[in-house]
Amino acid sequence: MCLSPDLKSPLTETRGRESAEGQTLRKEVLSMNVFEQIVEATVAGDKDRCVALAQQAVSQGIDAFQALQEGYTKGMSIVGDKFAAMEYFLPELLTCADAVKAALDVLRPHLGNSLKEGSLGTIVLGTIQGDIHDLGKNIVKTMLQASGFTVHDLGCNVSLRQFVEKATEVNADIIAASAILTTTMAYMPDLASLMKELGVKDKFLFIVGGAPVTPEFAIEAGADGYGKNAVEAVDMAKRLMQEKKKREAK
Repeated sequence: MCLSPDLKSPLTETRGRESAEGQTLRKEVLSMNVFEQIVEATVAGDKDRCVALAQQAVSQGIDAFQALQEGYTKGMSIVGDKFAAMEYFLPELLTCADAVKAALDVLRPHLGNSLKEGSLGTIVLGTIQGDIHDLGKNIVKTMLQASGFTVHDLGCNVSLRQFVEKATEVNADIIAASAILTTTMAYMPDLASLMKELGVKDKFLFIVGGAPVTPEFAIEAGADGYGKNAVEAVDMAKRLMQEKKKREAK
């Protein structure tokens, strides 16, 4: 029996499906293996390996955003747990964060719109006016990015109005302000007041942090959250976003 060229036998179709399914399965297994390696490299703070694995993921056609979420973000979550348990200290935290930052540079051109669509939230971050210290802010920024947030860093000595204008421009979820000096953290309540005055206090969540800032001061300043360190800042941002999404879903 002859088959017309445009017809396929059931056996051929079955083999085709099995072949496609097999390729999909092999790709999933391959991806899982790469993700596990990324987690290990991130926790080890191995910058060269983190970058190499990001390049490998791209070359093998693994989804860049999935590599970020299933690999680097999971790894930084473990790093955060180790920091909280005092198994890791600031040098280890910085090393791991720097490794992820380098890997993100590789993945970013391949993320397309998925980073924005899959982001945990959008944050406008800066050191408040009068303050030029940025080490702590930069650590928080890297940790937030590695955890899946989109971060717009305004730098240091950021005026109160700049925070609000940028948050409005990018339709941010959170405004995060840092201060290292007791004299500059006094501007934090003013930022909350300006947000209220401009009618955006309910639109943007407000997080504060920095060496002199305490939970009590954060409440007095009208903030929605406070982070003692980078790990706590990320956890707070995640909790606030979860609560916000629940409210919006009602």
